[in-house]
Order: sequence, then structure tokens, then C-alpha cells
Amino acid sequence: MELEQRLRPHLRSTNGSWRVDETYSKGRWVYLYRAVDSQTIDFRLSAKRDAAAKRFFRKARPNTVNPRTLTVDKNAAYPKAVADMKKDRQLWRFCRLRQVKYLNNIVEQDHRRIQRLVRPGIGFKRFRTAWRTLIGYETLARMTKGQVKRIGGNDIVAQAAFVNSLFDVAT
Repeated sequence: MELEQRLRPHLRSTNGSWRVDETYSKGRWVYLYRAVDSQTIDFRLSAKRDAAAKRFFRKARPNTVNPRTLTVDKNAAYPKAVADMKKDRQLWRFCRLRQVKYLNNIVEQDHRRIQRLVRPGIGFKRFRTAWRTLIGYETLARMTKGQVKRIGGNDIVAQAAFVNSLFDVAT
């Protein structure tokens, strides 16, 4: 969690077209909400599926530009969350919600990376363990995808030096 908080100010800006979806992890069933455009916008782990949509949008929005378009699947929680946030003026009133299953392939493909890392561990026994592990996976994936300003996705030495500089570690 500390790494994620320190990394946020150094992330590249995103565009206004979000693709949002949730995936789950076995063991202790937890739901990982994720928003992706050309890069990972944000993520949130929740023990319940439907209650977390509005909380996820609230967490993601301050970290990036207000979305022009939200593409989601057929989960009934998304339209209600978006409508409530527009009413409360937490979301741009002209933000368009598209509930089209097949337009979310970008985020579905991005879920594969997380599932590939979690599967060998056969899921999680505790929510706290899942939370800490998935935050680490997501944060480091942002670095390897080249989302940090002035650091390439393939430059492992620069990434290590950057993490050391975040924590004031002498190399």
C-alpha cells in the first residue's frame, strides 16, 4: 500500500475513456474492480460484488481526469452508481455510460495477468492477504507497463532505482 501511495504522483496522465470491470479471486472470494484505458487507471478490492461499484468510482476519479465515457458490462450496480455520482456532482454530468459486454475486451485481457499470478497460489485465505498481494501486483504492473513518467517499461534498472528513490534507499 505504501508503494502505491508513493507511486501515484509519478504516473502518466490518462485519457477520458474508461473500461471498467470486476474479476474475482478464489479461496476467499474477493472482487477486484479495475478501470483501464490505455493504461491502468485504478483498482479496488472488495469482499462484496455489488456494493463496491460506487466506492470504486469515488476512489478512481480523483486520481485522473473526469471520464468522458465509461464502458462497463451488464452488472446492474454500475448504472446506479454512475447516476448517484452524477446527481451528487462527483462525476461529470455529460459522462456517457455504455453497457456493452464486447467493448470491454481491453480490461478483460488485462485481467489475465492478475489471474495468471494468483492462480498458482490457489487463491487467498484472508481478505487482508488478498488486498496486500493484489496491490503489489497492480502497482508493479504499472511500472512494467511504462506508466511511470520518465521511466521505460523495459528498463528494470531505472525501475529499481526509482523505487529506491521513493523510499530514500541508498544504492
